[in-house]
Amino acid sequence: MQQKDLLEILPEVEAYTINNLMPAIAKGGFISDEERIEVAEKMSLYSGLNKTSIIDHNLNVPTNFFWKELLRDKGFTIGRLDSRYLGIDKMAAGDSPDYNAELTSWLHSFTPAINYYIREELNFKTDIKYNMFGDVHPWDRQNDNTRDGLRQAMAQNPYLKVLVQSGYYDGATTYFAAKYTVGQMDPSGRMKDRVKFKGYRSGHMMYLRKEDLKLATDDIRQFIKDSDSKGKSARY
Repeated sequence: MQQKDLLEILPEVEAYTINNLMPAIAKGGFISDEERIEVAEKMSLYSGLNKTSIIDHNLNVPTNFFWKELLRDKGFTIGRLDSRYLGIDKMAAGDSPDYNAELTSWLHSFTPAINYYIREELNFKTDIKYNMFGDVHPWDRQNDNTRDGLRQAMAQNPYLKVLVQSGYYDGATTYFAAKYTVGQMDPSGRMKDRVKFKGYRSGHMMYLRKEDLKLATDDIRQFIKDSDSKGKSARY
Protein backbone atom coordinates (compact mmCIF):
# COMPACT_ATOMS: atom_id res chain seq x y z
CA MET A 1 0.00 0.00 0.00
CA GLN A 2 2.79 2.43 0.88
CA GLN A 3 4.34 1.86 -2.54
CA LYS A 4 1.39 3.61 -4.17
CA ASP A 5 1.27 7.34 -4.78
CA LEU A 6 -1.17 9.35 -2.68
CA LEU A 7 -3.30 10.38 -5.65
CA GLU A 8 -3.42 6.78 -6.81
CA ILE A 9 -4.85 5.44 -3.55
CA LEU A 10 -7.28 8.24 -2.63
CA PRO A 11 -10.04 7.36 -5.15
CA GLU A 12 -10.00 3.77 -3.88
CA VAL A 13 -10.27 4.87 -0.25
CA GLU A 14 -13.03 7.38 -1.02
CA ALA A 15 -15.06 4.74 -2.84
CA TYR A 16 -14.65 2.28 0.03
CA THR A 17 -15.68 4.91 2.57
CA ILE A 18 -18.91 5.75 0.73
CA ASN A 19 -19.85 2.27 -0.42
CA ASN A 20 -18.70 0.11 2.48
CA LEU A 21 -17.55 1.92 5.62
CA MET A 22 -20.44 4.36 6.07
CA PRO A 23 -23.12 1.67 5.49
CA ALA A 24 -21.30 -0.60 7.96
CA ILE A 25 -21.25 2.09 10.67
CA ALA A 26 -24.92 2.84 9.97
CA LYS A 27 -25.80 -0.76 10.89
CA GLY A 28 -24.64 -0.14 14.44
CA GLY A 29 -25.03 -3.15 16.70
CA PHE A 30 -26.77 -5.14 13.96
CA ILE A 31 -23.63 -5.52 11.86
CA SER A 32 -22.42 -9.11 11.70
CA ASP A 33 -19.17 -10.11 13.37
CA GLU A 34 -17.78 -11.18 10.02
CA GLU A 35 -18.49 -7.82 8.39
CA ARG A 36 -17.17 -5.90 11.41
CA ILE A 37 -13.85 -7.75 11.23
CA GLU A 38 -13.66 -7.40 7.45
CA VAL A 39 -14.25 -3.64 7.60
CA ALA A 40 -11.78 -3.22 10.47
CA GLU A 41 -9.09 -5.04 8.51
CA LYS A 42 -9.66 -2.81 5.49
CA MET A 43 -9.62 0.32 7.65
CA SER A 44 -6.38 -0.87 9.22
CA LEU A 45 -4.85 -1.28 5.77
CA TYR A 46 -5.85 2.22 4.71
CA SER A 47 -5.28 4.11 7.98
CA GLY A 48 -2.29 2.41 9.59
CA LEU A 49 -4.18 1.81 12.84
CA ASN A 50 -4.35 -1.70 14.25
CA LYS A 51 -7.52 -3.71 13.76
CA THR A 52 -8.23 -4.13 17.47
CA SER A 53 -8.32 -0.40 18.22
CA ILE A 54 -10.69 0.12 15.29
CA ILE A 55 -13.06 -2.59 16.53
CA ASP A 56 -12.86 -1.16 20.07
CA HIS A 57 -14.23 2.10 18.63
CA ASN A 58 -17.05 0.31 16.80
CA LEU A 59 -15.41 1.23 13.46
CA ASN A 60 -15.99 4.95 14.17
CA VAL A 61 -12.51 6.14 15.19
CA PRO A 62 -12.36 9.68 16.68
CA THR A 63 -9.88 12.04 15.05
CA ASN A 64 -8.16 12.81 18.37
CA PHE A 65 -7.46 9.12 18.85
CA PHE A 66 -6.07 8.80 15.33
CA TRP A 67 -3.61 11.66 15.89
CA LYS A 68 -2.48 10.02 19.12
CA GLU A 69 -2.45 6.39 18.00
CA LEU A 70 -0.93 6.34 14.52
CA LEU A 71 2.72 6.70 15.61
CA ARG A 72 2.30 5.80 19.28
CA ASP A 73 4.69 2.85 18.96
CA LYS A 74 7.37 5.25 17.68
CA GLY A 75 6.81 7.75 20.49
CA PHE A 76 5.19 10.48 18.40
CA THR A 77 1.83 12.12 17.82
CA ILE A 78 0.86 13.71 14.51
CA GLY A 79 -0.42 17.22 13.88
CA ARG A 80 -4.10 18.09 13.71
CA LEU A 81 -3.97 20.83 11.08
CA ASP A 82 -1.05 19.21 9.28
CA SER A 83 -0.21 15.56 9.90
CA ARG A 84 3.33 16.00 8.57
CA TYR A 85 4.28 17.60 11.90
CA LEU A 86 5.22 15.36 14.84
CA GLY A 87 4.85 15.92 18.57
CA ILE A 88 6.04 14.24 21.77
CA ASP A 89 3.58 13.72 24.63
CA LYS A 90 4.36 13.35 28.32
CA MET A 91 2.88 9.85 28.29
CA ALA A 92 2.39 7.37 25.49
CA ALA A 93 -0.96 6.43 27.04
CA GLY A 94 -4.10 8.41 26.35
CA ASP A 95 -6.66 9.08 23.66
CA SER A 96 -5.54 12.47 22.33
CA PRO A 97 -2.30 14.47 21.90
CA ASP A 98 -1.13 16.89 24.59
CA TYR A 99 -0.80 19.69 22.04
CA ASN A 100 -1.03 20.47 18.33
CA ALA A 101 2.48 19.93 16.99
CA GLU A 102 1.93 21.94 13.83
CA LEU A 103 0.40 24.90 15.66
CA THR A 104 3.34 25.45 17.98
CA SER A 105 5.64 25.52 14.96
CA TRP A 106 3.45 27.99 13.09
CA LEU A 107 3.02 30.29 16.09
CA HIS A 108 6.77 30.47 16.62
CA SER A 109 7.38 31.10 12.93
CA PHE A 110 4.65 33.50 11.86
CA THR A 111 3.51 35.41 14.94
CA PRO A 112 6.85 37.22 15.56
CA ALA A 113 7.19 37.90 11.83
CA ILE A 114 3.76 39.51 11.39
CA ASN A 115 4.11 41.57 14.58
CA TYR A 116 7.51 42.85 13.42
CA TYR A 117 6.12 43.65 9.96
CA ILE A 118 3.15 45.57 11.38
CA ARG A 119 5.27 47.67 13.74
CA GLU A 120 8.54 48.12 11.86
CA GLU A 121 7.61 47.94 8.17
CA LEU A 122 4.09 49.40 8.24
CA ASN A 123 5.00 51.67 11.18
CA PHE A 124 1.70 50.88 12.91
CA LYS A 125 2.40 51.39 16.60
CA THR A 126 0.18 49.54 19.06
CA ASP A 127 0.51 47.55 22.25
CA ILE A 128 -2.03 45.03 20.95
CA LYS A 129 -0.53 41.73 19.89
CA TYR A 130 -1.55 40.23 16.56
CA ASN A 131 -2.62 36.67 17.41
CA MET A 132 -2.26 33.93 14.84
CA PHE A 133 -4.61 31.70 16.79
CA GLY A 134 -7.09 32.36 19.56
CA ASP A 135 -9.84 30.88 21.68
CA VAL A 136 -13.03 31.03 19.62
CA HIS A 137 -15.07 28.65 21.74
CA PRO A 138 -17.88 28.16 22.34
CA TRP A 139 -18.92 28.44 18.70
CA ASP A 140 -22.53 29.38 18.10
CA ARG A 141 -23.79 26.97 15.46
CA GLN A 142 -27.43 27.95 15.79
CA ASN A 143 -29.02 28.91 12.50
CA ASP A 144 -25.91 27.70 10.68
CA ASN A 145 -27.33 27.03 7.23
CA THR A 146 -24.21 27.81 5.23
CA ARG A 147 -24.53 24.81 2.93
CA ASP A 148 -28.19 25.46 2.13
CA GLY A 149 -27.50 29.17 1.73
CA LEU A 150 -24.79 28.45 -0.82
CA ARG A 151 -27.06 26.07 -2.73
CA GLN A 152 -29.78 28.72 -2.82
CA ALA A 153 -27.36 31.35 -4.08
CA MET A 154 -26.10 29.02 -6.82
CA ALA A 155 -29.66 28.16 -7.81
CA GLN A 156 -30.55 31.83 -8.14
CA ASN A 157 -27.39 32.77 -10.04
CA PRO A 158 -26.49 30.37 -12.88
CA TYR A 159 -23.03 31.93 -13.16
CA LEU A 160 -22.07 31.46 -9.52
CA LYS A 161 -19.35 28.83 -9.31
CA VAL A 162 -17.46 27.35 -6.35
CA LEU A 163 -13.82 26.32 -5.99
CA VAL A 164 -12.89 24.19 -2.97
CA GLN A 165 -9.18 24.02 -2.14
CA SER A 166 -7.97 21.59 0.52
CA GLY A 167 -4.74 20.14 1.83
CA TYR A 168 -4.69 16.34 1.95
CA TYR A 169 -2.84 16.36 5.29
CA ASP A 170 -5.32 18.65 7.04
CA GLY A 171 -6.99 16.61 9.79
CA ALA A 172 -9.19 19.44 11.10
CA THR A 173 -11.03 20.57 7.96
CA THR A 174 -10.47 17.45 5.93
CA TYR A 175 -10.57 17.43 2.15
CA PHE A 176 -13.04 14.52 2.03
CA ALA A 177 -15.45 16.22 4.45
CA ALA A 178 -15.42 19.19 2.07
CA LYS A 179 -16.16 16.96 -0.93
CA TYR A 180 -18.91 15.14 0.95
CA THR A 181 -20.52 18.39 2.13
CA VAL A 182 -20.52 19.87 -1.35
CA GLY A 183 -21.96 16.64 -2.72
CA GLN A 184 -24.82 16.77 -0.21
CA MET A 185 -25.43 20.45 -0.92
CA ASP A 186 -27.13 19.63 -4.21
CA PRO A 187 -28.26 15.97 -4.18
CA SER A 188 -29.91 16.42 -7.59
CA GLY A 189 -26.49 16.89 -9.17
CA ARG A 190 -27.77 19.62 -11.47
CA MET A 191 -25.15 22.11 -10.30
CA LYS A 192 -22.19 19.76 -9.93
CA ASP A 193 -20.53 21.12 -13.08
CA ARG A 194 -20.23 24.49 -11.32
CA VAL A 195 -18.26 23.07 -8.38
CA LYS A 196 -14.56 22.31 -8.63
CA PHE A 197 -12.32 20.65 -6.08
CA LYS A 198 -8.55 21.01 -5.91
CA GLY A 199 -6.40 19.05 -3.48
CA TYR A 200 -2.78 19.70 -2.52
CA ARG A 201 -0.03 17.67 -0.86
CA SER A 202 0.00 19.95 2.16
CA GLY A 203 -2.01 20.68 5.29
CA HIS A 204 -4.38 23.40 6.48
CA MET A 205 -1.96 26.13 5.34
CA MET A 206 -1.44 24.52 1.96
CA TYR A 207 0.62 27.45 0.69
CA LEU A 208 3.49 26.54 3.05
CA ARG A 209 4.70 24.04 0.47
CA LYS A 210 6.29 26.06 -2.32
CA GLU A 211 4.96 23.83 -5.09
CA ASP A 212 1.42 24.13 -3.73
CA LEU A 213 1.70 27.88 -3.28
CA LYS A 214 2.22 28.23 -7.01
CA LEU A 215 -0.28 25.54 -7.96
CA ALA A 216 -3.03 26.89 -5.70
CA THR A 217 -2.48 30.42 -7.02
CA ASP A 218 -2.64 29.21 -10.61
CA ASP A 219 -5.82 27.27 -9.83
CA ILE A 220 -7.49 30.39 -8.40
CA ARG A 221 -6.51 32.47 -11.41
CA GLN A 222 -7.87 29.86 -13.80
CA PHE A 223 -11.06 29.56 -11.76
CA ILE A 224 -11.65 33.31 -11.99
CA LYS A 225 -11.16 33.22 -15.75
CA ASP A 226 -13.51 30.26 -16.13
CA SER A 227 -16.14 32.02 -14.01
CA ASP A 228 -16.42 35.00 -16.36
CA SER A 229 -20.01 35.23 -17.60
CA LYS A 230 -18.85 37.03 -20.76
CA GLY A 231 -21.37 39.79 -20.12
CA LYS A 232 -24.40 37.48 -20.14
CA SER A 233 -27.29 38.20 -17.78
CA ALA A 234 -27.72 35.97 -14.72
CA ARG A 235 -30.63 33.87 -15.87
CA TYR A 236 -31.22 30.34 -17.11
